[in-house]
Amino acid sequence: MGEVVNLRTKRKQAARETARAEGDAKAAKHGLSKGQKDLAKARADKAARELDAHKRDPKAD
Repeated sequence: MGEVVNLRTKRKQAARETARAEGDAKAAKHGLSKGQKDLAKARADKAARELDAHKRDPKAD
């Protein structure tokens, strides 16, 4: 005899796989543009510079 299969579970699993495939395709198509990546990097660099500027100099004490 064959194995008992819950059709509802199989249907949900197929829907999840389809949604995952669609999501991966959309993420590849609509990822961050080069300008957005450059802007994020520039903001992170500026934040790091500003943080370093506020550090105390241990030699001055």
